[in-house]
Amino acid sequence: MPIRLLPPDLINRIAAGEVVERPASAVKELVENAVDAGATRVEIQAEGGGLTRILVADDGAGMAADQLPLAIERHATSKLGASGDGVYDLLRIATLGFRGEALPSIGSVARLSIASRARGEADAHAIAVEAGVVGAVSPCAFAGPHGARVEVRDLFYATPARLKFMKSQRSEDMAIAEEIKRAAMAREAVAFSLDLDGRRVLRLPAESAGPEGRLARLSAILGRDFAANALAIDHEREGVRLTGYAGLPTYNRGNSAHQYLFVNGRPVRDKLLQGALRASYADFLARDRHPAAVLYVELDPTEVDVNVHPAKAEVRFSDPGLVRGLIVGALRHALAGAGHRASTTVASAALGSFRPEASAQSFSAWRAGGWSSAAPAQLPGLAGVSARAEPVFDYSPGGADQTFARLSVEQESADFPLGAARAQVHETYIVAQTRDGVVIVDQHAAHERLVYERMKAEMAGGGVARQALLLPEVVELDPAEAQRVCARAEELAALGLVVEAFGPGAVLVRETPALLGDTDAAGLIRDIADDLAENDTALALKERLEDVCSTMACHGSVRAGRRLTAPEMNALLREMEATPHSGQCNHGRPTYVELKLADIERLFGRR
Repeated sequence: MPIRLLPPDLINRIAAGEVVERPASAVKELVENAVDAGATRVEIQAEGGGLTRILVADDGAGMAADQLPLAIERHATSKLGASGDGVYDLLRIATLGFRGEALPSIGSVARLSIASRARGEADAHAIAVEAGVVGAVSPCAFAGPHGARVEVRDLFYATPARLKFMKSQRSEDMAIAEEIKRAAMAREAVAFSLDLDGRRVLRLPAESAGPEGRLARLSAILGRDFAANALAIDHEREGVRLTGYAGLPTYNRGNSAHQYLFVNGRPVRDKLLQGALRASYADFLARDRHPAAVLYVELDPTEVDVNVHPAKAEVRFSDPGLVRGLIVGALRHALAGAGHRASTTVASAALGSFRPEASAQSFSAWRAGGWSSAAPAQLPGLAGVSARAEPVFDYSPGGADQTFARLSVEQESADFPLGAARAQVHETYIVAQTRDGVVIVDQHAAHERLVYERMKAEMAGGGVARQALLLPEVVELDPAEAQRVCARAEELAALGLVVEAFGPGAVLVRETPALLGDTDAAGLIRDIADDLAENDTALALKERLEDVCSTMACHGSVRAGRRLTAPEMNALLREMEATPHSGQCNHGRPTYVELKLADIERLFGRR
């Protein structure tokens, strides 16, 4: 078959397959155009999952009549300009869009109409495109002083085969809402509204530019719990700045849907950034739990390539190691600064379980036949599972002074963040009193974390002990995988794993970490190779070492069922306050719950 030059309408349909993958893709492109036009307000409407109708209206700069035909030409854009010598610099892109493909791609597979009034112009004009057929520019009515109104009807009607691959209307609606949320997170000073089939879904007023406005916008989208449990991030290294908010480890999720990453204001889904985020929390969360975070990376446009994919959702950094190191370092610094803090959702969940029962199910001594005079002096089962931490008043000569002295010390202990121990219940939980509430501590989980942090510090200070293999093991890999592993030989050696190249497609293992005991060296090397390919870091080895430390800490910590004395309980509380990350165990579960006095009083109707 001879080589043919494809007609323009077919070229646009092929391009539409990449640029406009689904209705949410079309919404994303149109919203980006509105933001690039300097809009302060963007309104979005969608019907039938976006397949029936999409409308995006903005108050941006707008387009003049002679610009409308150019707007729907392929690779025509106002966002790239030539330098004095006529060269277009694709490495210095400051806008969200720049390829000039969105409008012609949409127009080739749908019914597209654009109405616009340019800033400073008296008249508004419109143009229509149906399946690639362009209509004439004509005057039209337009509500605002300037801006654009883009309407898309019957998306993919010109390519019916594409409709078979669409998901349910609910799925498409959710995808559209997700795109608007991402756009709104990146531009807190822009107001967004979204209606789906006439239902009001989002109303996000413009916020003040800056950290406070950004947190208010994130709170409106992700909920007040995120704002209450997020740590502020603001670090810079070698011209790369990282800002945003990262959730506490105890504020974790079952999937990565609450992880949002932006590069120079552009929402991206980047494996490098996601891997760095996972590595930052690897010490605090189980593998099936995920942190919540919204991170913004800002750097010189020439240091990042956004022209990787037509959808512009992927980027490449000139120095990925610098960006990854900044993210990991900044997040770990913020998590360490959080100390023993646990998320407020832990207390909310605890309070939620204290719901007053309906009166028909609540206990009534009268209905039970009255109080029995033969009731035992002590309720069965209480004696063996609890201990008091408060001193018994001593009435002997001189004893009163000693009792008052102890009470004074305990009163001062209540000023500590985790308060003063008052009792131990079920030989598992420590009940402490603070100035304005009650703290309940899981003694085993708390002590396990303390022991684990001590072991990590010792391992970092003295290095990881190694054990030499009697017979070095040869592990065969793909040549590229072997090269990646050997390139990290120095880093692996610091973790107790000594490897060296053994030909083009093999790695020789000479020593392994002593903590791992008799380990599967070949399986470990393959896991490391997979981690290096996916996340550019040897998470597998670190996680195995941390799992061993966690297991050893679990066996070496205070067990549930052990009765503690008052000094032991208070010593545990003070050590928790001084130890970073003590608010959660090694799997991200909370080690304590704090109930404020005001919340307790509300439970009993006192407020």
